Amino acid sequence: MSDQRAIDFQALSFHYGDRLALDHITFDVAAGELFSLLGPNGSGKTTLFRLLSTLIMPQQGSLTVFGKDVMESADQVRFDLGVVFQSPSVDGKLTVRENLSVQAVLYGLERLQARSRIAEVSEQLGIADRLDDKLDELSGGLRRRVELAKSLLHRPRLLIMDEPTTGLDPAARSDVWNAIRNLQASTGMTVFMTTHLLEEADRADRIAILNHGSLVALDAPSVLRRELGGDVITIYSEAPDELLKLLGQEQGITPQLVDGVIRIAGTGDGQLVARLHEKFREHIQQIGVGKPGLEDVFIEKTGHRFWGGAGDE
Repeated sequence: MSDQRAIDFQALSFHYGDRLALDHITFDVAAGELFSLLGPNGSGKTTLFRLLSTLIMPQQGSLTVFGKDVMESADQVRFDLGVVFQSPSVDGKLTVRENLSVQAVLYGLERLQARSRIAEVSEQLGIADRLDDKLDELSGGLRRRVELAKSLLHRPRLLIMDEPTTGLDPAARSDVWNAIRNLQASTGMTVFMTTHLLEEADRADRIAILNHGSLVALDAPSVLRRELGGDVITIYSEAPDELLKLLGQEQGITPQLVDGVIRIAGTGDGQLVARLHEKFREHIQQIGVGKPGLEDVFIEKTGHRFWGGAGDE
């Protein structure tokens, strides 16, 4: 990664009528970085993606891509972008080559240049042997690779993807993610993606976590997990409110009730689970301990679980 900023969001806010979708969002993405924007439904991810892809314009604040303001230089910004939307944009009745050729025409590539670029991106994404297959004959993972190939034909400096693995099974999801990571590593391209999948965001260089339009966390996944300070204990009880009061009297722990489950984060005491089970066994149905994940980070920052049932973005 370089010190240059590929994307710079500054005090960015956006409203849909009376509803605030983004609330003074400020962060940047470095050139060459693989960056994930993580959040549950309703967090503001799609709005931020629409702003970045220039489908809508900022209402408050500023957004620049490689130093170009999207309000003043939208056409230049679009030239730097490769965009993969959540909804498929390929034609299932056409072959892979035909889909890519149509996209090359839209980008204004000349015939020889288009042929060269189609061969290059197909090789990069492992679909060179499927160029003459119809899209309807391909697996979901391969179709997403074709979507990626389309977005790369004009050699964009920044690849942005909205939920790129939505609807794929775990194997296909891993296949697409590996293709994205290999592409980013081999080309040095900046990659910015939105996701609601915790395990997917965990693979990025850095992540920003949104909740109800606000930025609640920003850093490398490993750093965010480490900030919790230790293991996370989870306790299930038939009377969690009563147990929470009892645990609140214990020294050195800060229990938290989240969706009916008691959590104790940041503990490094290997004997704590055994002591709690022994002392409160009549109140405990199940107790466990594990390393913190991104959902634990989200709970720590927001006070509720990642899947909180928020509305659409």
